[in-house]
Amino acid sequence: MATLSVELINPFLATAKKILSEVCFVEVAIQKPTLKEASFDKSNWVIIVGVTGQLHGHVLLAMSEKQACAIAGKMAMMEITQMGDFASSAVSELGNMIMGNVATVFSSSGIGIDITPPTLSNGNVSFSSKGAKSLCVPLIFDGGGLDLYLALQQA
Repeated sequence: MATLSVELINPFLATAKKILSEVCFVEVAIQKPTLKEASFDKSNWVIIVGVTGQLHGHVLLAMSEKQACAIAGKMAMMEITQMGDFASSAVSELGNMIMGNVATVFSSSGIGIDITPPTLSNGNVSFSSKGAKSLCVPLIFDGGGLDLYLALQQA
């Protein structure tokens, strides 16, 4: 997989930070990115969004079940203690909001991308992009955090 430039990575980071701040009312700290296998067990919830156009691949937002409940609760402004239909819908919508805004940022820069509707996964699952590791960026905030995985190539 070809390396993405900082100009193509930063819109994902800035947008995720902005949306999490506005929707979940948290201050987000972006941690050091690493190349990592996108492999998860049943304790993880993963939002999967496909990307096509001038960038193609997929973006993952991975979090623990506790964190997924906390995020859904912050979005709904109520306590959520387990992942049911309502919480799953809220967490999926978070992925949709982030990626929809990323597409808008790229569009205003003349880069066209389309996104798939988010899919929420839970269980033993792994994702690979032509055998390459994904760029994983931890997004940390009060009470937890999530990992943003970018498995993208320029078209």
